[in-house]
Amino acid sequence: MSTALKIDFVSDVSCPWCVVGLYGLIKALDVLRDEVRAEIRFQPFELNPKMAPQGQNVTEHITEKYGSTPEQSQKNREMIRARGAELGFAFRTNADSRIYNTFDAHRLLHWAGQQGLQLQLKEALFKVYFTEGGNPSDPAQLVQVAEQVGLDRQRAEAILASDEFADEVREEEQSWLSRGVNSVPTVVFNGQYAVTGGQPVESFVMAIRQIMAQAKGGTVN
Repeated sequence: MSTALKIDFVSDVSCPWCVVGLYGLIKALDVLRDEVRAEIRFQPFELNPKMAPQGQNVTEHITEKYGSTPEQSQKNREMIRARGAELGFAFRTNADSRIYNTFDAHRLLHWAGQQGLQLQLKEALFKVYFTEGGNPSDPAQLVQVAEQVGLDRQRAEAILASDEFADEVREEEQSWLSRGVNSVPTVVFNGQYAVTGGQPVESFVMAIRQIMAQAKGGTVN
């Protein structure tokens, strides 16, 4: 008999390692499909909450924020591209790509969670940004993506034209920050066990089995 597992996936739309972590987690859950019944809830985290609407060149941004050289940024992109390919995801970012504000994307994701389409919207937003080079802060693109995954277009337009769900997203962000989450992805199982970073599939499988064993009062060999 499978065991219920609640998963809070704290992440940002503009975080490449969040893509790697999500697809690694999904594949791990497929391996464990006879052992767990997982419910994934995406929680908001903004890597660049003060980013201007027009965004910023990604190489310039990473240099300013982390002190990385263009060569280091290129090497990191190549590593991420390889990890994505292993998981079936195509990263097509380059030195001319831009980083954007993601607050409105998080507002739509909050709404999508109420509609049972949060995972579908999250995956579509990742694809638009990292594969197609889109702008996840552009209302027109956000509405189009929402409609593509089955969400109501007019409702999406109304949300983006207002401040709806802004307070809820900010409260959720603050809640995770207060719990010590300061990097993404952070994957929290059953509200108490955290795994950080874009972990490989086997690492997620091992972690989930350990968590289930501890919940049952047992051990893992």
